[in-house]
Amino acid sequence: MLLARYQKEFIEAGCDEAGRGCLAGPVFAAAVILPRNFKHKLLNDSKLIPEEARYELRAEIEEKAIAHAVAWCDNLEIDEINILNASFLAMHRAIDKLLCIPQYLIIDGNRFNKYGDTPHACIVKGDSKYFSIAAASILAKTYRDDYMKQIAAEHPEYEWHSNKGYPTISHRKMVLQLGHTPYHRKTFRVTDPELLVL
Repeated sequence: MLLARYQKEFIEAGCDEAGRGCLAGPVFAAAVILPRNFKHKLLNDSKLIPEEARYELRAEIEEKAIAHAVAWCDNLEIDEINILNASFLAMHRAIDKLLCIPQYLIIDGNRFNKYGDTPHACIVKGDSKYFSIAAASILAKTYRDDYMKQIAAEHPEYEWHSNKGYPTISHRKMVLQLGHTPYHRKTFRVTDPELLVL
């Protein structure tokens, strides 16, 4: 069972990202402030929830959250500052957009670039431990999926409508055959799947 809060003294926002391991597209991040008494029996890490249910949860999160925001860093920024820093910057941008200012941040993962003077805690697998981080994972994932489906029509051969930019065998083969699109992260190494020993 997920927990409502990491601490009880301050207004708390949960933060998470989506798309860190992709070959193409932005990294998206979300920040969510939930009511203190928020509970949900289905809300969990977005990777553990079917796609249709994720969109149903997104609507409920956006309706019930005190504040929520989504932001991103594009592939050019990722290539310039690296994916880790881009993930943190996307989280900072999401926090900037919150209509309610958080006094404490809980971050999915084990590292974070400090956001101003706001105290924070990094929580490994936090999206399966705290509702606000799980909610952020749902928003980041669904909004990124929407974006990848939108740009998939420009380059259908890369199958972003289904792989969402992740390094599937077919996606890697297309990059090796056709090269990069303007949406690809050029600093991400692409290996030939046929050369890998499984």
